[in-house]
Amino acid sequence: MTFITDLLSNELFISAATAWLVAQVLKTLIHAFLTKNFDLERMYGSGGMPSSHSSTVTALATSSFFLHGAGSSEFAISVILAIIVMYDARGVRRETGIQAKVLNDLMELLKDIHNEIMPMDEKLKEFVGHTPLQVVAGAILGFIIACTTHLFF
Repeated sequence: MTFITDLLSNELFISAATAWLVAQVLKTLIHAFLTKNFDLERMYGSGGMPSSHSSTVTALATSSFFLHGAGSSEFAISVILAIIVMYDARGVRRETGIQAKVLNDLMELLKDIHNEIMPMDEKLKEFVGHTPLQVVAGAILGFIIACTTHLFF
């Protein structure tokens, strides 16, 4: 029971986990509003507005700053992690999603030929990465949640 108690009293964990949860809920609601279709996969899937990856690592870095200061190892590690995660979300994973969309469209055009060669039951996931706006929105959300968490912890 000490592990759970320690975890639930850890400001870094609470801040990052809350930022992830809020971003995922917002992403699901925004997607439902824009598409007029509720998709539960948005709650746990990647991609979309705001970036839960950016929100999580920004909350972690901000909370680390509040607790340990700018000169701490904890802050340095969390900032470098945040930079890598946000760069990857906007770069590599976004390109993967764009490529998946092109391949899905191509497979749809060639579905008769494709099914004879290699049947495919599922489309490739297109919601993989983020636009720069989604990354920035997630980072702002993470910062706000970390500041709020710090006020109440």
